[in-house]
Amino acid sequence: MLELRQVTSGYEDIEIVKGLSLKLDEGSITTIIGSNGVGKTTTIRTIAGLNKTWSGEILFRNSPIQKLKPFERVEMGIVMVPEGRRLFPSLTVEENLLLGAFNPTADKQIEKNMEMVLELFPRVRERLDQYAGTLSGGEQQMVAISRGLMSGPKILMLDEPSLGLAPIIVQQIFDLIAEVKKLGTTVLLVEQNVQKSLSISDYAWVMENGNVTINGTGPELIDNPEVKRAYLGL
Repeated sequence: MLELRQVTSGYEDIEIVKGLSLKLDEGSITTIIGSNGVGKTTTIRTIAGLNKTWSGEILFRNSPIQKLKPFERVEMGIVMVPEGRRLFPSLTVEENLLLGAFNPTADKQIEKNMEMVLELFPRVRERLDQYAGTLSGGEQQMVAISRGLMSGPKILMLDEPSLGLAPIIVQQIFDLIAEVKKLGTTVLLVEQNVQKSLSISDYAWVMENGNVTINGTGPELIDNPEVKRAYLGL
């Protein structure tokens, strides 16, 4: 569904992603794990078009997209939910959700997508008239994911969705991500909670120094001695 071929990217003159090649299967949950600064977020920002592709190719359903603008990629179905939620605090939950449908394709399916996300996130339904800035961290994360789903994504990329949340809320978020997959949405997840993310992932990539050094299924990486030692504290 999505393929990166020898992609490099970074910030100003600092190369962060270094000749990265990988494939993302349709209908899967795939997690990128690794230490801070190895290029996880830069990878998904480059896929989204927020960072320029310096060299290499990004293919979406066999068509190159590396020269497309970010909004064009959203219209194709590639959507990113950034770290820190990035909601509009002075707007209501409903208004934040409607902003997620601000493209021609999603605009035609607002009612359908709204009902879908409210069915998936009952807590969000209860908060529709509330200002986003007054929500708890977990509720804000639910709204952020819901806003991403309002775009009708083919690929939903989530950057650290469990960051700063209480353990009981973290479990809810991961359960909801698994439900998103059941809707037919492909999920690409960047996450520091390695145990939780691998437990729901079909595939996983371990990044070090701007490239993937280990890859396999979620269960394979949970049992990998190197992953256990470096990321699971075992």
